[in-house]
Amino acid sequence: MAMNDPMANILSHIQNYEKIGRKEVLLNHSSNVIKEVLRVLNENSYIGDFEEIDNGKGGLVKLNLLNNVNKCGVIKPNFQIKKVEFDKFEKRFLPAKGFGILIVSTSQGIMTNEQAKEKGIGGKLLAYCY
Repeated sequence: MAMNDPMANILSHIQNYEKIGRKEVLLNHSSNVIKEVLRVLNENSYIGDFEEIDNGKGGLVKLNLLNNVNKCGVIKPNFQIKKVEFDKFEKRFLPAKGFGILIVSTSQGIMTNEQAKEKGIGGKLLAYCY
């Protein structure tokens, strides 16, 4: 199976497995960015704990699902976003104010749009989840 975008693939796996009611999913291709995105989703209670499994090829991630994801996906292109522009992109990607998160890559690491707003920094949009 060809994978052009590992992040999009993993987020669609999470969404699909949640829809059919699975409790856990095994994911391939765990880069550091993907692990950080999973950490942010875990901190915001969208997914449960996850553990890395070394299979000698690139690693697997075993992920526990909580059935809290309605929709999630990557944001393409990865828009560069200033600290004052978050509202515009929240309206575009999230269904309602205060509902869901945008995941942003900043100079201080990967975090939610709310954390970036609190710190007063911008970054690149990676994904959304609600």
